[in-house]
Amino acid sequence: MRGALALLLGMEPDLQVVAQVGRGDAIVDAALLHRPDVALLDIEMPGISGLDAAAELRDQVPDCRVLILTTFGRPGYLRRAMEAGAAGFLVKDGPVEELAEAIRRVLTGETVVDPALAAAALSAGPNPLTARECDVLGASADGATVADIAAGLHLSESTVRNYLSAAIGKTGTRNRQEALREARQQGWL
Repeated sequence: MRGALALLLGMEPDLQVVAQVGRGDAIVDAALLHRPDVALLDIEMPGISGLDAAAELRDQVPDCRVLILTTFGRPGYLRRAMEAGAAGFLVKDGPVEELAEAIRRVLTGETVVDPALAAAALSAGPNPLTARECDVLGASADGATVADIAAGLHLSESTVRNYLSAAIGKTGTRNRQEALREARQQGWL
């Protein structure tokens, strides 16, 4: 997908693709080397997420504008992308001409957001989970025990249980697996 997208964008007379990377943890190094005006990132990437890479780009390559292009059109992801400094957020199902136009608009300083997703994000409200609840819930993803999570995050087991209980309550679910699934579905993790 990345190669095909780069090829199509390279056909635009005023756009030039200067680098492609397949891992989130390679983005900042590539941006420091090639100094792009815009970085087009996905959310789900090996290494680190596109959201984490966007925050690193904001800090290390502040002249590079970030446009998130993803299949994960979730309000929580949109909020997190904007908090990470992204200048745009689009869902992959649009035509490449719209993407090229979004890149041009981001270059002029505009913020470009998929309109349907923006409306959904406004009606969804903010992430109800605290950062620590997200950490604990995320640490439970691979089936880790409470003791494993506590050791990994340097917390007591009772504190881990409290965070998991709060996350379950805030997501309106019955257990931590359901809470994790709901948090991911909403884009909070």
